[in-house]
Amino acid sequence: MELLPEGCIANAISFTTPRDACRLSSVSTIFKSAAESDAVWESFLPPDYSTLLSSSSSSSSLRSSSKKELYFSLCHNPILIDEGKK
Repeated sequence: MELLPEGCIANAISFTTPRDACRLSSVSTIFKSAAESDAVWESFLPPDYSTLLSSSSSSSSLRSSSKKELYFSLCHNPILIDEGKK
């Protein structure tokens, strides 16, 4: 597996789940690097996450995070959309 490019591994990991991405990061250093990439974690976010963040009061602090940090931040502190109507 070490012969595969990191981008290829990251692409494969992006088709799994966040839990699997975290588990796969313990396989090897190349898997850890691939599993930590923003490309992987962006695939776990909603397609319109940047639009949703722009309407949030905490958008500035969330935008500076890595996509992995953003994912877990939103899991623990969800953003209400349209005053909680959606």
